[in-house]
Amino acid sequence: MFEHRHQPLLPRPQFLMRLGQSAALALAVIAGSLALGILGYHYIAKLGWIDSFLNASMILSGMGPVDELHGRVAKIFAGCYALFSGIVFLSSAAIVVSPLLHRFLHRFHVPTDDDAGAVAGDKTVKR
Repeated sequence: MFEHRHQPLLPRPQFLMRLGQSAALALAVIAGSLALGILGYHYIAKLGWIDSFLNASMILSGMGPVDELHGRVAKIFAGCYALFSGIVFLSSAAIVVSPLLHRFLHRFHVPTDDDAGAVAGDKTVKR
């Protein structure tokens, strides 16, 4: 997915495209997770659609539940969804940050004109 350390740094327009694709993927993961939570709260916890959206979005954003749940199955779903939401948050952050981190680290591995001999196999250091 990313260029190798011996390849040149990706041009800015292509990098911005990569960053946009990563953001779109993270948004898709979040939207799918929100849809899963809405469906679970609606069908398992027997909440209305708006209340299901509110609870799912609050859990997914890390704010906590709004409505009190009744029944063991609904509470187990809410707990599992909360754990799942924490993983989704970390994964989405990693998806968005990975192109930025890769570009930052790639800058340190791009050979300069002074390193041309070292890349070609010359072990002498020119100063």
